Parts: sequence; C-alpha cells; structure tokens
Amino acid sequence: MEKLEPACLEFTRHGDPFSLTYDDMYHSAYGAADQARHVFLGGNGLPERWQDKDRFVILETGFGLGLNFLATWQAWRNDPQRCRRLHFVSLEKHPFSLADLKLAQQAWPEFADLAAELQMKWPALTPGVHRLHLAGGQLVLTLYFGDATTQLRAVDATVDAFFLDGFSPTKNPELWTPHFCRGLTRLATAGTTLATWTVAGTVRAALTAAEFEVSKQPGFAGKRQMLVGQFRSRRPNRHPAPNDRRAIIIGAGLAGSTSAHRLASAGWQVTVLEQAAEAASGASSNLAGMLRPLPSADDNRLSRLTRAGYLATRALLAELPDVRWSACGVMHLGREAEHEAQQARTVAALGLPPEVIQFVDKDEASRKLNWPVDTGGWWFPKAGWVQPPSLCRAALAAYPERITTIFNAAVNRIKRTKTGWQALDAGGAVIAEAPHLIMASGVAATGFEQFSWLPQTSARGQVSHLASSATPPLDIVVTQLGYAMPDIDGIRLIGASHLLGDTDPKIRLVDHRDNLARLNLILPGFAAAIDPASLEGRVGFRPMSPDRLPIVGPVPEPLPAGNNSRLHDLPRQPGLWCVQGFGARGLVWSALMADLLLSQLEGEPLPLENDLADALDPGRFLIKTGRQTSLEIDNNT
Repeated sequence: MEKLEPACLEFTRHGDPFSLTYDDMYHSAYGAADQARHVFLGGNGLPERWQDKDRFVILETGFGLGLNFLATWQAWRNDPQRCRRLHFVSLEKHPFSLADLKLAQQAWPEFADLAAELQMKWPALTPGVHRLHLAGGQLVLTLYFGDATTQLRAVDATVDAFFLDGFSPTKNPELWTPHFCRGLTRLATAGTTLATWTVAGTVRAALTAAEFEVSKQPGFAGKRQMLVGQFRSRRPNRHPAPNDRRAIIIGAGLAGSTSAHRLASAGWQVTVLEQAAEAASGASSNLAGMLRPLPSADDNRLSRLTRAGYLATRALLAELPDVRWSACGVMHLGREAEHEAQQARTVAALGLPPEVIQFVDKDEASRKLNWPVDTGGWWFPKAGWVQPPSLCRAALAAYPERITTIFNAAVNRIKRTKTGWQALDAGGAVIAEAPHLIMASGVAATGFEQFSWLPQTSARGQVSHLASSATPPLDIVVTQLGYAMPDIDGIRLIGASHLLGDTDPKIRLVDHRDNLARLNLILPGFAAAIDPASLEGRVGFRPMSPDRLPIVGPVPEPLPAGNNSRLHDLPRQPGLWCVQGFGARGLVWSALMADLLLSQLEGEPLPLENDLADALDPGRFLIKTGRQTSLEIDNNT
C-alpha cells in the first residue's frame, strides 16, 4: 500500500493557492469560479444536459480545493429542472486537510453555505473511497483518495461528463497519457462528454485515440482556447436506472434496517418484513457493540473494508441523532510482546492520521484504561460503542413515508413472479410483493430455497452482563481476546463466545466463565471477585461467511459455474439481492453495505473499489476455484 500524502497549502505572492509538489497553481488567478463554470460546466453543456434526467454522473480528475465541485453543486441547486440525483466522482492523490480546506475556501464567499456542509462531512485522509451524502442525499460526492492512474481502474460507473482538471501536462504528465485517457473510455457511454482547459497536442491526440471527438473552443479570460470532446462510440449505458423503485427487505436487524434507510433516502418505497415483534431481535439485539476498524500492515482487503465500513458507519451515526452511541475510544491491546511489536509496525506502515489510529505503549494504555496492563497496542480515538437496536429503530423511522415495517411477519418462502417477487407465509398467503426482494435475514437466509446453496454458517455468541458497580470504572472500550464496554445503563457488557454450528439458545455458565477469564486476561484481576453464576447475559447467532466477509449484491442462479472464472458472466436471479454474512461485525459493515446495495440497485457509481465489490459478490462462491482463491483474504482477527 502506498501511503497517502496530503497536500500542503501554499500561496503565491498574489494570494493564489499553489502546489509546490507540482510547481503549478490550483486554479486561474482570473475569476476562478467563473473559469470553473465556463470550462467544465459550459464545456460539458451543463446545466442543460442534466435537466429533467433521473440522474447524472460527473467524474473529475483532481479534486484539489473543491472549486469545480462547489460551482457544480451551486448550479445544480439553482436549477429548477435539475436531475433527481447528481453523482460527482473525483480522484485526488494529495487531498487537503480539513483545516487547509476551510482556509482556502474562505476565498469564495459565494459558496459559503455549500462549503460549510462539505467541510462538516469532510473525511479522514485515508486511502480509498469516501462517500459523502449531501443536499439531503440527492447529491453524492464520491472521493477516491490515491493515485488517479491506479484509482481510475478501481471506479465502477457510467459517466456522463468528464472534468479533466489535473495539473499542467508538463507538470503532471501521468494524468494526460494515452493509457490514462483509454481508462476514461471504459467508463464512457453514448453521449458522454469531456472538457478541459488544456489544448496541448499530446492531450488532443491521446483523447482522439481513446474514441473522443475533440475540438477547440474559446477559453476563459486570459486563456485563448479550451478543449471539449464527445465519445464517438454508441455503446449503451452499462448501468441503467431501475424503472420501479419498490423493494421488500426480509429482516429488520442491522443489515435490513440500514438497507431500508439508504434505499428510502434515494426515493425507494420499502417494505420491511420482520418475524419478531420488534426490530433488532436477533443477532443485532445486544446492549452494545464495538465499532472500530481492523488494520493490517499490508492493508489487505479486510483492513480496507473495515476501515471504509467504520468511517461509513460514523457518517451514518451523524445523520441519526436518536442512536445511542459513544465515541469513547477503543483500545486494542497486543496479545503478547511479538503481537504488540507487529501492531507498532502496522501503524508505521499505514501512515494513517492519528485521529484514525495510533500506537500507544503499555504505560499510555494503562493510563487510558486506568488499570495496569502488560502490553500496549492500537488506540482508535474516535471509535467506541453503538447500541444496535437504537440504530435499527432510528434507521427505520427516518423516512416514515417511504418505509413500511411489518412485524410478526413470518415469511415461509419467496416466489418469483412475472413482475418481481412475493413473500409468502406458511399458508401461501402473500405478505408483500415488489419488483425487488432483498434477503437480510441473517442465519435464517439459507432456509429459503433460493439461498440454500449459500455457504453461510451460524456462530453462537454469548455475552455476559456485569453490574458496573462490581468492577472498577472503565471509560473506554478495551479488546484483545475478548472485549469489555464502559458502563451502559448500569451494565458492563463483556464477551463474547464464538462457536460455529452451536444452536443452543440458552445462557450457559461455562460461557460466562470463559468471558470472565478473557476479561481477566485483558485487564489482570479486573473482575477477579465476580461469581460467574451470578451473571446474566444474552445469546445471539451470527451469520458467518467462509471468508469472514459480507455477502452483498445480486443473487446468482445456483448453478455450477463450470469453467467460468468471471463474476460478471454468472447468470443472476432478476430482482433478487442479499445483504448477508455480517458475522460479528454488523456495526462495521452495515452502513457501507447498504450504500453498496443501493448503488448496485440504481446502477450508480459504487462506494468501493472494483476489487472490494467483487470480494463481496455472492457469486464468488460459485466460480471456479482459481478465481475464488484470488478473492480470499488474510483473516487476521
């Protein structure tokens, strides 16, 4: 993994933002906002081309200080005929810190309110994809932090307009090569346009070779010419929008509730069917769960996904004020000296911002825990605990006009029809029907014929409830071989057991003993006086996938793949989707997986890189072994 190097805000003697790295200015000294409107909006025929459309997708090469984005947002907001949803995808190798962004954007008072909303949601400077839902969710900004020459290959989208705005071809030639321009072709469709301020001959030649018809137009202010282009191919849109935005979701746990919330935010009508009398009655019913990423020195798929999921859940929590949660911090202690040293090397290798992860020695860890420990470890200062039932309730209640929840709805089977899917009870009566059906029922999913092939197993987990007064105070979440929570309503939650295939729903004394033993290993002597027979607790059954990753996306036909090694060649069951396999990481996965599901349903740009989306595809278990092996990850926990 290449470390992310943030930009350093510098100014010319005239006060214009300047990059020392590329020895070039970020924008024209002559009316920067007007230049953005003239070159990128005008050069792509905007706002006229997005008017009265369902959605419009823009991809920009170089977010910089966000000027083009703010100008586009303002034009879209002020247009009464604007498209229903606008997607703005931008690649940035050297993103600015929030402090520098705020300072630089003060120069554009006309965008002050938009800049304030952007700054409020500006992500931590970590590699990968960051999705920001703005303007009530109708404007979606997807930021790819990393080298655009590699990140462009990771984008899955159909683009309507390209804003080519890297630094000068002489200063940053990588963004203007024939190879890079051919990468734009993969994302283009009939009618796709582009615009840029440079008319360099090498750029014109590269774009022409990439199937764009280019021409010069009058430039802005002191620049005589600019370049516009249109894709020559009549290739159809690979990601058409749905005609009917109605869906059934089976299950009102974290997977189903957050999926319903995200779909409703995009205008879908959703019916959630839950067999219990209330939401979060199964694996999502714990008093609290831990929210933090799981790093690795090589930044493997699990590391990248848990980081993206952690940040996405943090963003969702900010949207739902009724959720009970605390960013108290999480301390992940090393198991022994060698593991502690590995944790230190991981933090150094990743180079992530200190607000995401730090390494602390055992003395600092002891201070934070207010208890002596034998090792240091990872400190996640903005991580913490979340109460899953409160998240489920808040997500389902956020759009009452679009989400209908039916409790005590025991779905016995599902059936494909000519127009979609039906959910039926044991007597064959139709409980609900819609063009799309999303399975989010956890361990119950494999009981349905269409999912009987899914290699998902059930893992029994038991947590123990200690009276907070029975132990010393604990202000943060601590984890190692087990975990312990701060005081929540007079209870300290500890756990948890993890037994595959165990179906016993009863609380067991032996598991209380094991949970206490783990706690006393983490914090020596912390709960030494507690009698395990005095404890209460809870048992849940977690849906586990073989590779410990979620199972999200369109459901394939359960047929042997033969020699097929390509996910995208698998036949799919029309309108059938799943959000499964969250295991013990429901809080980490739920928001990100809901966003991925919506993007796939809508045919919109994905919130993850291509390889990560493929690693979550339900079809990964049906393709030939060689491809499946390539999707496996390091399952360090």
